[in-house]
Amino acid sequence: MIGIPSTFRISLRALRVNKMRSALTMLGIIIGVGAVITMLAVGTGASERIAQQMSSMGSNLLIVVPGSSTSGGLRMGSGTQSTLTMDDAEAIARECPAVADVAPAHYGAAQVVYGNQNWSTVVWGTTPGILPVRDWTIASGRAFTDQDVRNATKVCLLGQTVVDSLFGNADPLGHIIRIKKVPFTVIGILAPKGQSVMGQDQDDIIFIPLATAQKKIFGTPFAGMVRSISVKAKSAADLAAAERQIGELLRQRHRIGPRQEADFTIRNLTQLMQAAEQNTQVMALLLAAIASVSLLVGGIGIMNIMLVSVTERTREIGIRMSVGAKTWDIRLQFLIEALTLSLIGGVAGIVLGVSGSKVLSALAGWSTVVSPLSILLAFGFSGMVGLFFGFYPAYKASLLNPIDALHYE
Repeated sequence: MIGIPSTFRISLRALRVNKMRSALTMLGIIIGVGAVITMLAVGTGASERIAQQMSSMGSNLLIVVPGSSTSGGLRMGSGTQSTLTMDDAEAIARECPAVADVAPAHYGAAQVVYGNQNWSTVVWGTTPGILPVRDWTIASGRAFTDQDVRNATKVCLLGQTVVDSLFGNADPLGHIIRIKKVPFTVIGILAPKGQSVMGQDQDDIIFIPLATAQKKIFGTPFAGMVRSISVKAKSAADLAAAERQIGELLRQRHRIGPRQEADFTIRNLTQLMQAAEQNTQVMALLLAAIASVSLLVGGIGIMNIMLVSVTERTREIGIRMSVGAKTWDIRLQFLIEALTLSLIGGVAGIVLGVSGSKVLSALAGWSTVVSPLSILLAFGFSGMVGLFFGFYPAYKASLLNPIDALHYE
């Protein structure tokens, strides 16, 4: 039996004889591997981007909003009925064991003025609990306190977008801004968070004490009313329990019977964002599966060229068999040729895929992440394609009759 190194050298020599044909044969594998890596990079980048946006929204997050109102037989949608109060938020924090932090909020759009600059933004009246609920930190300055909420103090925390729009590069701490003509002292700057999953700028926001918003900025139909209650569960495993406990508590407090429709809605933002991430991953796998079709096309090209090669080298096969080459030697030679074509194409495809991902990220602005696993999968799959589609030509070559092969013209 001829050794594998010798068989490998013979196979490489045969491939070098027809360089152009070998290069064209590898083209399908190169495009297939490059496409698979690029598509997986786009999908992985999108998933990581959504994961970052999810973490910026806050982990284990539930939002309680008022129920829908009905006017003239028309249901107006969630949030159009005023049913939630500060007392509801305090009861949730006190009586729901699965809840870690609670932050009621009363918010609205408002024009903000500093000097000769003005900016329209969202102003949230809330409590200090909003920072742990939303996993938000203070970049500089300090947060307002429960005492500020009780006293309706006119202090505020600015998001980075508001800082840039009103102050530019200046330090806003200690300066006075006007929200709906009411003066507020800037005591803190919120750390940047970027865009949310829905594409909203989370840094375009101002936090003020809840009582200040209720009494001096937006007003309320009745004392203590809030527009939403943000709730942070103790862990991801406690989300379902927290949602159930909040629902049971509010139905009891609002005297809603078992068969009556609730006057509030609980939104599990964590589940919604996880569903969005899963959809992105499924789409990435689908794109990679579509791209892998070109790998199969490349494999068919390898098989066709190897069959042509077997026909062209029939006399060579007969000579090798006549000097002692076994059936396995012939089969191994053509398998190695097919595998070599596939693996060289795989390496070139990896270079193409990584480069394509970077170019796509630069030109289209998409977030792409090339993972080592995607490279290994694409490279391994290209090798499997070479073996699979190279087996039949190798098998056909190994079955040739030496005498017939020597007389082949």
